[in-house]
Amino acid sequence: MILTVTLNTALDITYRVRSLRPHTSHRVSDVIERPGGKGVNVARVLAALGHEVTATGFAGGATGQVLRDHLAATAGVTDAFVRVAGATRRTIAVVDELSGDTTQLNEPGPQISPTEWGVFLDRYEELLAPASAVALSGSLPPGVPVGAYAGLVRAARAAGVPVLLDTSGEPLRRGVAARPDIIKPNTEELAELTGSHEPLRATQDARRRGAHAVVASLGPEGLLAATPEGRWRAAPPAHIHGNPTGAGDSAVAGLLSGLVERLPWPERLARAVALSAATVRAPAAGEFDRAAYEELRGRVAVTCEVSAA
Repeated sequence: MILTVTLNTALDITYRVRSLRPHTSHRVSDVIERPGGKGVNVARVLAALGHEVTATGFAGGATGQVLRDHLAATAGVTDAFVRVAGATRRTIAVVDELSGDTTQLNEPGPQISPTEWGVFLDRYEELLAPASAVALSGSLPPGVPVGAYAGLVRAARAAGVPVLLDTSGEPLRRGVAARPDIIKPNTEELAELTGSHEPLRATQDARRRGAHAVVASLGPEGLLAATPEGRWRAAPPAHIHGNPTGAGDSAVAGLLSGLVERLPWPERLARAVALSAATVRAPAAGEFDRAAYEELRGRVAVTCEVSAA
């Protein structure tokens, strides 16, 4: 079983409009509603790949119940969320059909009480026992300690469970010091962590700060990985147009599934890039275009940067 943690879950709502223009009214041509938050997206993609997944974190209020209802209809995902008093947030993606661009609006998460945090920690410890790997993904809602991910990384390591961390800012800085197996920042998050805007140098610096392996998202250009076995770049065969929401989460699912299946790094990266690109082509966050994934997987270019990291 793969465990995903989403402390700041969301109900993802995607609107499609003919052309998005400021200061005007718009007629929405299509509305798609899905359970979301980074770890939830990871869980859904992992389940679609055939893995058994348990999703935990926080869910509350009417929005949280809608999220859980949607998740209950997702084959392969077990709901282990902690119910909280505050309402789960919503994220709104507005897709401009004319340009293909997406505008994202993210609400803040609910206030988490010390008691609710304690209940989650107990559940997390229980869920680690049967887990083959764990993904810690996304932002922290109000009330959760800024060092939360560092503690969750240490607990996973103590249980002998490989852990992937995908967050940003101070939670990432503290989490890296706890020595996660993999981190997956984008170039902006990596620069904030290390102070370097040169990705090759920054990935190596992030490893020195504690991450066992660093996989940096280069946006449309793919991924750059620095690992104990070497460094690689993985790039899609062409620029992919569409909605990028959730593409990074699909990459995490590719990396995590490759880890538990013991695939070599180049195969993990090719899978992650193909899933990410196929998600850009999908109509809603947390989904991927299966046909595009199968077609792209064999066309991802993976090149070795350095023989040893």
